[in-house]
Order: sequence, then C-alpha cells, then structure tokens
Amino acid sequence: MYVMATAGHVDHGKSTLVRALTGTEPDRWEEERRRGLTIDLGFASMTLPSSRVLSFVDVPGHERFLGNMLSGLGPAPIVCFVVAADQGWQAQSSDHRDAVAALGIDAGLVVITRADLAPDRVPEVEAQARAELAGTGLAAAPAVAVSAVQGTGMDVLRRTLDSVLDAAPPPDADAPVRMWVDRAFSVRGAGTVVTGTLAAGRLHRNQRLHLLGESVDASVQVRGLQAHGTDAETLQPANRAAVNLRGIQTEQLSRGDVLLTPGTWHLTDVVDVRRSTGEGFEDAPQAVTVHLGTAAVPARCRPFDDGHARLTLDRPVPVRIGDRLLVKAPSSRTVRTGVTVLDVDPPELTRRGEGRVRAQTLAGMSAAGDLNGEVLRRGAVRAEALQRMGIELPQELPPQVRGLGEWLVAADQVRRWADRLRSAVRQHLEADPLSAGLAEGAAADHLDLPDAALLTPLIREAGLLRESGRVTEAEARRGLGTAEAAVAELERQLGQAPFLAPEADQLTALNVGEKELAAAERQGRLLRLGDGIVLLPSAPARAMKVLSQLDQPFTVSQARQALGTTRRTAVPLLEHLDARGWTRRIDSSRRHVVR
Repeated sequence: MYVMATAGHVDHGKSTLVRALTGTEPDRWEEERRRGLTIDLGFASMTLPSSRVLSFVDVPGHERFLGNMLSGLGPAPIVCFVVAADQGWQAQSSDHRDAVAALGIDAGLVVITRADLAPDRVPEVEAQARAELAGTGLAAAPAVAVSAVQGTGMDVLRRTLDSVLDAAPPPDADAPVRMWVDRAFSVRGAGTVVTGTLAAGRLHRNQRLHLLGESVDASVQVRGLQAHGTDAETLQPANRAAVNLRGIQTEQLSRGDVLLTPGTWHLTDVVDVRRSTGEGFEDAPQAVTVHLGTAAVPARCRPFDDGHARLTLDRPVPVRIGDRLLVKAPSSRTVRTGVTVLDVDPPELTRRGEGRVRAQTLAGMSAAGDLNGEVLRRGAVRAEALQRMGIELPQELPPQVRGLGEWLVAADQVRRWADRLRSAVRQHLEADPLSAGLAEGAAADHLDLPDAALLTPLIREAGLLRESGRVTEAEARRGLGTAEAAVAELERQLGQAPFLAPEADQLTALNVGEKELAAAERQGRLLRLGDGIVLLPSAPARAMKVLSQLDQPFTVSQARQALGTTRRTAVPLLEHLDARGWTRRIDSSRRHVVR
C-alpha cells in the first residue's frame, strides 16, 4: 500500500480528482460540501491497475487553511501536485510548492486538471508548472492532463500513478514507528481511535506504543487496527492506519500527537538546523512555528548566520538528524523556510561569540550525521543513543572510535582513561602495598565515568586485573612494603622444607598476620590452606610427585611420612589435592592419585 497527498491552489480540482479516482467523497464536513471548499484533510483510496492500493490525503488549498494543508503533506512520502489548465499557476500553487520543497518530498507527479475547460492551454500550463517546480524534488516528475468531469486522461493517470509508485523509494518496514496523528475520535464499543499515515515500521494488535503530544505523554496499547475500513492484525508501511488504543481518553488527544515505538526516538526541544529552502535566518523573527509531521509547535529562533540557526521548541518532539522541518512566522499564511536538522542534542551556548563559532561547526556537519564528530564531542556515548538520534552505525568503526560494550568512546579518551586508571591503581598500591587493590567504585569515581559498566573493558584496556571487587596490577612486581622481608623469610624457610608449614608463633614472631598473608597470596607468593596452613604455591605439584611414587591407595599416615610433615599440614594439603581432582578418596581412610 502507498500514501499520496494532494497539493495545489484552491479551486483547482484536487477533491474532484480524488473523487473521480476513488469513488469516495474526500470532503468529510457538511460545510465543505455546502461551500465547495476543502477545509480539513480528506481521505480516500483506490486500487490501481497493478492491484496496488493507493491512499490519498486530500489537503485544503486555501491560504487560510495552510496549517491543515501542512498536516496532510508533512507525513506523506509522495505528492500529487495539481494545477488547473484554465487558471494556470496561482498564489497557493507557490505556497504548496514551497511546502513540498521545504519538507523534502521528491516523489510524485503533476496533474493538469480541468483540461476540458482550456485544452489549448495544457502545454503552456505544464511548461509553467515545470518552471515553477524547478529546484524541487518534482522538477522532473511526470505530468498528465485530465478532465475529472469528462474522464479524459484518467486511464493514463492511473497508469502513471503506478509508474510513480514503481520509482518511489520503498518504505522501511523494520524502522521504528513514528506515526503522526491527524484525527482522534471515539467509537462506541471500541473507545479511542486515532488515524494517521504509517510511513515506516509495523503496527500489530496488542503492541505497546508511546503516545506523545501537547497534552499527553503516555504508554498505550493497540487494541485493534483498520486500513480502509477493514480490520487487520498487522499493518505494514506505507499505509493509512486507524488505530484503536487502550489506555487513553479521546479528550486528551489532538492533531499533532505522535505514536512511537518506545525507546527508539530521541525526544528533544532544541535542534540546530541548516536552511535548505526559502528565506535565510538573518531577518527571521524570534517567534516562529515549526511544522513536522502533523504537528505545529511554537518555537524560538536563534540565528547563527544566514544559513544556520537554533530552534528551541515549546515541547519535546521525536526528531532525527536529517529530518526536514518547515518554519513559518506564527501569523503568516506562507512558508518561510525549510530546514534540515543537523543536531538534536546540541551543546549549550553561554558565552559571547559562541554562536559564531557554532555556525562554523554546523557548516561542516553532514545532514546524514557524523559518527566521529558526535563521539569526539561527547567523549563517550551509548551506541543506541546515536541510533535514536538518526546516526547509522557502520559494521566497522572508524579508527578514531572504540566500542566498549554498549558504549562508543573516542580512541584518545580510552587511552586517557586507561592511563589514569593504571596511575591510580599504582599510587594506591604504593601507599598501601598490602591492599587487595583499588575498589571498583573508587576507580569509577576517579575516572568520572558516565557509566560504571565502562570500568570492565577499561580494566582490560589498562592491562589490570579485577579481583573480588577491586582493581589491581596484573604482575606481582610491587613488593609488600614493610612485610616484604618477613614474607621473603617465609619463602626461604618453605623452600628448604616445602611441607613444614610454619606454626602460629613463628608467624607472630615474624609479625606476619592475615593481612600480610592475604597480600602475599594475591601476588602468588604464598598459598593458604585451611586451618592456618601456609605453603608455597608450588607445594601441591611437588607433593603429587611424592605421592605418585607410593603404593596406591595410600593413607594419610603414609602420605605424611612420605612428605616429611605433620598431620596438621598433611590433612588440609590432601583435601586441597582432592578439591583439584588430583587425588580421590576411596573410603574414610584411603585415597589414590588420579592418573
């Protein structure tokens, strides 16, 4: 399915054309039919020769209803631009052209209507329309002359509509939903229903969505779906969708609200933009209205130069880098400026001259987003945050950017953090050689990390170790401070008698307590077994060489004699060997070496 909006001057036959194509009256209000004047948006659909379903959003052409026109044109991916043969290009033709250009719509066609009233003028009007549309996305659009009343050219128009859809870029069904609401009403027995153009993404029953607007910010659930009056379990883009919502009252809703896939859009009320069409910013009023989707949001404009400005909106909106917005003065009935969004999370500007510097920065920014620039500016940013802003992440990151878990970090920042972490751990251990290391929380605070989860990859990056909630050096090279001599003496004694663990009074005489023993064990210099037994780390392997020479199985007494030690040492040593799977108990008194 596809969605197309009409555009063109009032009384040029847009609604008549839609009625002739679809068989549906797009003017929904009695006043519209009585006055013969489209005031609000109208909706109708048809099946093309290819069996495609095409939905029309018919917009008002009169200047007094420019806001309604923009609400219909804003979400539409394709436009049918109408110019009457008997009147030619008119004032609102230019307004609608400017709106099409400002919103960046570049798919569609031109229809010369009322050809029966001025057949001789058709070539002239087509040439005039092409000249006026030069520089817009419709400059090379196909043109068809028709008489909706007599039916002349309508078959050609239907075939041309098919060819236009062939050339239009396919909608992205995997994209997150951003469906702008153009109507909200209540249906007896069903409750709240909103309608809009589903330009991308999918909708399905029971789906959870975020509903955001001027008076609403709520989680809602899809109770039911319809397209063209037919119930549906799932809706694909592009489509006109009627969504029955659970969890919201109709009175809370209005045109300009938006349905979003939760957690996938960056919500912002400040954007930096570049002029893409229309007037520059140097003479822009401070108070403006920004149109996006079906929304019209009051905003303040701060010009940086003629081509760049900052827009501060009255409320947060879901907007991405590269989005096209339309700016006009609040009381104006004409389009002022079309802009392209460059930054949806711009830096604060508080000093004199920063606006001028910001203009220079924006001049070098891409409308597609700059991964390097965004990461370098922030130092570190979550990958999903950049995706919400509209920046695509490449399969292979550029060399200036490192991926640390779910974060993207400037390579220079990673090096600075790693250097600071190594320095902090070294200073901590030099001040307290017996310490198990710098506490993880203290390490994260020292680096001022935006997320403590970054500490894990930074520990690896710095060549350090994490042990029991502490960060320490990977190599046992730092000594034990005042306990160094005592531990060295223990190592000497155990080197001479590897299975004679020192008694408690020997440790006391050396002034070696639990803290000193724990520090030596962390450095791999001693091994502590149960019941206060202290040996060298090599003792288990040396014991196995002795025990493997015994007749198997053997008893504790036989092992004690072979090792030349006491039962106090032999029992915990054998239990340690059991735990490592090197020996195995057969019964309460015997065990054997595992071959």
